[in-house]
Amino acid sequence: MICTRCEGTGFLNIWQVDEAIVNAGLEAVQAWLKANSHHDVSVCDCCGNGENWYGEAGQHYGHYDPRGKEGPYAYNGGLCECN
Repeated sequence: MICTRCEGTGFLNIWQVDEAIVNAGLEAVQAWLKANSHHDVSVCDCCGNGENWYGEAGQHYGHYDPRGKEGPYAYNGGLCECN
């Protein structure tokens, strides 16, 4: 399931990052985040915890983030924020 909060990118406000960097992949965007301080880009707090992702960036309910009280969305009844 694609995260609708970040539109499947894994980042919030990703429009602030140059498209060439975004196309280079997650590691390139994370390097850009560390090298630049004047932005509002962050790891999505719906498919991740604001620093890293629960499973695959921009996705929900993979084998790393199962539904229910055992998964990372237990605080929300087992559902992701954008569900």
